[in-house]
Amino acid sequence: MTQLMTVSELQAEVAHLRDELQMRDQLVQQLSQELFRLVKGNAAAAPSVELSERHLNELGVLREQLQGVEQQVNFYQEQISSKDTEIYQLRQSMQELSDRSQMLENVVQELPQVYRQKYNERLIPIKEKVAIIQAENQRLHAELQSVSYRLAVRTRKVTQIDLPSFPRAGQPVSVSSFGV
Repeated sequence: MTQLMTVSELQAEVAHLRDELQMRDQLVQQLSQELFRLVKGNAAAAPSVELSERHLNELGVLREQLQGVEQQVNFYQEQISSKDTEIYQLRQSMQELSDRSQMLENVVQELPQVYRQKYNERLIPIKEKVAIIQAENQRLHAELQSVSYRLAVRTRKVTQIDLPSFPRAGQPVSVSSFGV
C-alpha cells in the first residue's frame, strides 16, 4: 500500500534515517577499532602462537556484526537516496502546481476585464443599429407629421361645403338661391 507523505513527513523520515545511519557508522567504527585492537594485540603478544578458539569465535562474531552493520548502512543509504529523490520530485510537482495556481489566479483576476471588453465589442454593432433605427424612426415620424398636416389641410379644403346663403331680413327669397 503506497501512501503519499507530505514534504515535512519525508524530511522527518530522512532526518531519522540519517541519525540511524550516523549511529551505525559509530558502531562500525567502534567494531573496527575493537577488531584492530584484538588483531594487533594478538599479533604483538604472540606472533607465532595461533589464536585461541575463543578469540577466533569472537573475531567471527565481530566480522558477522560488521557485515550486518554494513548491510544496514547500505540499506539506509539506499532508503535515504530514494527519499531524497522522492522529495525532489515532490518539490518539482509542488513548484509546477504553484506555478499553475498562480497562472489560474491571474486568469481569474483578468476575467472581469475580458468580459467587459467582449461585452463592449458586442454592444457596438447593437448601438449602431439602434442609432440607425432611431434616425429612421425620427425621419418616419417627421414624414408622418408632414403627411398628416397635408391631409388635414386638404381635408379642410374639401370639407368646406357650399351652403346656400339665406336672404337677410327684408329681401325676397328666390328658389334659385337654394342651389336647386
